[in-house]
Amino acid sequence: MALPPTTTTIQVPPLSSAPPEWNSDPAWKLPSWAEPIIVASILFGACYCTRRRNFSILNKSSNNNYTPLSLHDDDTSVVEPYSDTDSSSDYSLSTSTLKHPPRRRRWLWLTITTPNTSRFANNPHSRILHKFPFLLEMFYWILTYFLYRLTHILSQSLFSDSIWDTAQENALKILFVEQFSFLSFAFPVQEISVQKWFLAGHPLLLTVLNKAYALIHIPGTVFFMAWYYSAAPNHAVFAVVRRTMTLCNLLAFTIFMLYPCMPPRLLPKEFGFVDTVRRDSAESVFMNGKFVNHLAAMPSMHFGYSFIIGMTCLYHAGGFRWMGVGYQNYSGLGWRVALGVFGVAYPLGVLTVIVATANHYWLDAVAAAGTAAVALVGNRVFVVLVPLEDCLLWVLRVERPRHTTGEKEGGRD
Repeated sequence: MALPPTTTTIQVPPLSSAPPEWNSDPAWKLPSWAEPIIVASILFGACYCTRRRNFSILNKSSNNNYTPLSLHDDDTSVVEPYSDTDSSSDYSLSTSTLKHPPRRRRWLWLTITTPNTSRFANNPHSRILHKFPFLLEMFYWILTYFLYRLTHILSQSLFSDSIWDTAQENALKILFVEQFSFLSFAFPVQEISVQKWFLAGHPLLLTVLNKAYALIHIPGTVFFMAWYYSAAPNHAVFAVVRRTMTLCNLLAFTIFMLYPCMPPRLLPKEFGFVDTVRRDSAESVFMNGKFVNHLAAMPSMHFGYSFIIGMTCLYHAGGFRWMGVGYQNYSGLGWRVALGVFGVAYPLGVLTVIVATANHYWLDAVAAAGTAAVALVGNRVFVVLVPLEDCLLWVLRVERPRHTTGEKEGGRD
């Protein structure tokens, strides 16, 4: 498929300018400190709700049924510690008498040994983690967010001063594919038409969508993961979703760096798009600052997150059992129906938001869904990092906590 060599060869009908007089007067403006407070409240609220209730951080003598992770690990990458029955070598026999024998991990096709951190189980920070195991999830989410912040720096270094021209050219290529390629039948409604429908007759609804764009992406996703940490049937199931979300992030970050793409709202004004989120003072505080990549439209992680969340809800509602893939949910019919409806409505609602606010193209959402699918298939790639985690915890002198996911209220340690 031949792509247009310059921006002047593209004709995108209709491209009349959006009403210049439109400038919403928001009924309420979220203070800059409110969104971080919301996210922090969700995270620390999750820490409190998923705490190990019958465990005391200060009372070491009773131990409070504290079972170190190394003796009861739910990570499938772990192999039982060396023991007398291990026939591998004399080394296994000599280490069997140790109080904290080395741990064996499966790494690719190898079995390697890593430090056993159970000796640090009674360190103060280990006991805090055992009491509040969700703190470990918070650490890795913060690390992922930090990696996102780096994409702007790395992308800028790759493309230097040409990054904006490259991003605009890539954006116009997307419009060309949607409207003039053999795939145009899949995109019968143009993005500009969707936004003009809201601009022309539904400005109040558009204001709601602007607020949703800011509040759904990070606070909404964090809330879901915090809820799912407690609601998942076990931590192994939660870990699949968490790893899928993380790998989806990293794949998207790579695309952001190698394929800068200008969102519709930043295209030249003759294309008719309006940056409604900024004009409505509804921009997320997390999307501000010099380290934010504003040329990261492809793929849409707004839709990628919502797609993963929606598919997770459909899975637990039994929506895929007809395919032979599913989860037997014994909850009431009303709850399963609600999960199923939400699983469909949430990603569709986010898709409407990102298009109506001119932040993404249809193809961005398609790419996001594909990225999420690849992440699901390859999510176990992160298991190879488990030995590295063992070494990090050894350096920090902390024992990795057992998770409370899937434990019933009365059955927590």
